[in-house]
Amino acid sequence: MDKLEGLQAPVFSLPNENGDIVSLEQFKGEKYVVLYFYPKDATPGCTTEACDFRDAVNEFEELNAVILGVSPDHEASHQKFIEKHGLPFSLLVDEDHAVAEQYGVWKLKKNFGKEYMGIERSTFLIDPTGTVVREWRKVRVKGHVEDALATLQQLTK
Repeated sequence: MDKLEGLQAPVFSLPNENGDIVSLEQFKGEKYVVLYFYPKDATPGCTTEACDFRDAVNEFEELNAVILGVSPDHEASHQKFIEKHGLPFSLLVDEDHAVAEQYGVWKLKKNFGKEYMGIERSTFLIDPTGTVVREWRKVRVKGHVEDALATLQQLTK
């Protein structure tokens, strides 16, 4: 799946950092969902992105949006990452990368001459009807959260 914008978001249910199941359905009819996929807890780019979302969380909440991060890391890793950086939102465990595959963000990556499968940093803005209203793929961290927030502000005017 290359382009999800304008389509119903793939439905998912994943455990969060505490083992509680979080599903897209629980926000339907209620909230916007900012679903961001990132490669790995506690790496420099992922930490910056998570902290940028943390710093803007009140503005997202004022616009009736919930932020959910998704990576293949396990619960304990997510807990540590949340505690270390004071993240006020859930991080979901997608160890078998099934949801990343549904969203088309599980990709062949190259780093230092090595090829491997991993998450392509991406964000999906899903409206309360469950429709993907905006997607960002191959995200560059700098300025991304501000862009996502500005898009949500435009949609909720």
